[in-house]
Amino acid sequence: MAEKETIPSLTSELRSDIVEAPKAIRKASGITLFGKRIKSIIYTMDVAVIANSDADAVLAVYPWTPNTKILEAVSTVANKPILAGIGGGLTKGLRSATIGFFAEESGAQAVVLNAPTTIETIKSVKDVVDIPIIYTVVNDHIDLNERIDAGVKAFNIAGGKDTAKLVAWARNAIKDQHPNFPIIASGGKTEEQILETIAAGANAVTFTAYGITEKTFQSKMEKYRLEH
Repeated sequence: MAEKETIPSLTSELRSDIVEAPKAIRKASGITLFGKRIKSIIYTMDVAVIANSDADAVLAVYPWTPNTKILEAVSTVANKPILAGIGGGLTKGLRSATIGFFAEESGAQAVVLNAPTTIETIKSVKDVVDIPIIYTVVNDHIDLNERIDAGVKAFNIAGGKDTAKLVAWARNAIKDQHPNFPIIASGGKTEEQILETIAAGANAVTFTAYGITEKTFQSKMEKYRLEH
């Protein structure tokens, strides 16, 4: 049996606290976005985490109306592709298209539309952006092929505890017309859940970074208290 390959690592004392993607994500096939292979996607709006993460890309989506200044802040610190949320629920139609245009101008390499997005909004965004449109899928009550025909280039599947099942459903629903269609999916909280999501058909996996800044700061403060 061949020995497991050891990958040399280069870092520095001041940059040793990197937020690392779960190792299981490396099992994914990846998605090529403008020539860059993406497997791990960090889901956060914390610019400090974004600047100190080894993820291949950033999913910059949040539950408020998309704001161009927030995207500017993320763009300033990100050293990796940004998948920028541009609405789809309350924010839709021409406004989503306008925000999508701004996102592209600000360096985003893809835009993300939320689950309620209408076919009309997808087409409006497609008319003004030259970067991929990603559509977030949260249940199996929609026609995926119809959204692909309207201009969607990848799906972001977020089904909570049922994500792996939803990925498998999506793969089956589009296999005849679009057998190699890119699918991104949330990985869950454990390595086993991530591997299950990949096995179901996800090409790239998102992982969350809730509370990472606070936890890292807390551990450092504990260390400083002991040392001084």
